[in-house]
Amino acid sequence: MKGTRNVTLLIIGALVLILGVWGCSGYNGLKTADQGVKKVWSNVETNYQRRADLYSSVIKTVQASANFEKSTLIAVVDARAKATQVKVDINDPQTLQAFQQAQGNLQSSFGRLIASFERYPDLKTTKAFQDFQTQIEGTENRINVARQDYNKAVEKFNLKVVRFPNNMLAGMFGFKEKAYYKADEGSDKVPDIKFDIQ
Repeated sequence: MKGTRNVTLLIIGALVLILGVWGCSGYNGLKTADQGVKKVWSNVETNYQRRADLYSSVIKTVQASANFEKSTLIAVVDARAKATQVKVDINDPQTLQAFQQAQGNLQSSFGRLIASFERYPDLKTTKAFQDFQTQIEGTENRINVARQDYNKAVEKFNLKVVRFPNNMLAGMFGFKEKAYYKADEGSDKVPDIKFDIQ
């Protein structure tokens, strides 16, 4: 009788130890994946900031041209200000959507600015504009890679959140799936931005 009781206590103790180790490991895995998503998101933001800074240098070049259409320039300056003010909480899909929309508006207004350069050949031949052309291509590639890396990190995190048995821990500790960075609506169409310097 006493031996059976000891065996039962030993089994219960072993189960508690196994559950404790599993719980710590699962929780730490969720926290690690969560931090991974945050790190990769900061890379996305850094690349968007680089683009905003490049746009800013072109805006300064355009402002130096007294004859340039001020309304087009003002639209870009306003869109840039709005795009850099959006704060994203990666746990809130609505803030991510607002960020994407602000970035899309900036890119669209900047596209209109670039298209208007056709009427200002002197502006297109400035060194600042030529440097911009080179740098913006690399920056857009970096943004694309950063968004892909973010989506991979989100996928890894989300799988930890929804797969059994981690889904029980995720529910207990409040971990929820994160939103993916989605393509902008209409992004399947090629943008009409021309760099036609001669």
